[in-house]
Amino acid sequence: MAIIKKFRIKSFKNEKPILSLKKVSLSFGKRKILDNINFDLNKGQVLGLLGPNGVGKSTIFNLIIGLIKPDYGSIIVGSTNVNEYPIYLRTKEFKLGYCPQNSGYFHDLTLLENLNSVGQILISDKKIRDEKIDSMISKFELEPVMNVKANHLSGGQKKKLVIALALLGSPKILLLDEPFAALDIMTIKMLQKIIVNLQSESNISIILCDHAARDLLKICDFSLVLSNCKIVASGTPTELINNSEARSAYFGDSFILR
Repeated sequence: MAIIKKFRIKSFKNEKPILSLKKVSLSFGKRKILDNINFDLNKGQVLGLLGPNGVGKSTIFNLIIGLIKPDYGSIIVGSTNVNEYPIYLRTKEFKLGYCPQNSGYFHDLTLLENLNSVGQILISDKKIRDEKIDSMISKFELEPVMNVKANHLSGGQKKKLVIALALLGSPKILLLDEPFAALDIMTIKMLQKIIVNLQSESNISIILCDHAARDLLKICDFSLVLSNCKIVASGTPTELINNSEARSAYFGDSFILR
């Protein structure tokens, strides 16, 4: 485990969280999705969300970015309640970056055209925009495929592109929805290292959810387990796998973190 992440931030300085969900509840019709959800994301922290299918992990991301609004409760970025802020303002003014589980890019454009298209929206100065795009291509080693249409990229290259697109706006908070889904072992390790480097080199605060629990726990400082609309357990990876409620709701008795 130390090969991927050599350190974990177990405590944070006495400063306000960069993001907070306060008493957030949401229903779709008569179906309760989230019930009184509370958690904080601290500056420079990697936070994991775990739980069965349909428990509301992606819904939490949709609430944070502004795609949907909570029935009750507050989404707070810094010291501002952003419940009424549209998606584009959360991206530009509050520096939120989002990498969806599926797609997140223009299929019929090349990798470079994708970066230019999004860059024109986020960065008005052409010189700065071109420098940032060149930096992303170099950072993620995408030079050999920069003129390949996104639809023809490999799974790992597509993930790199989506993360690069999210980073063009210099986000302070990055949301990764199932980044390891349908990827081979070596590509997962590559993405793990990218995520850890974003934390250690750029001090970006990251929330990610994934069903690859071992892969997620290897790079998270702190994680939450959701079940039946609520957070049933939280803690460091070791604390979670030894938590009886987390095992009952999600891990099972045979789960071992290696």
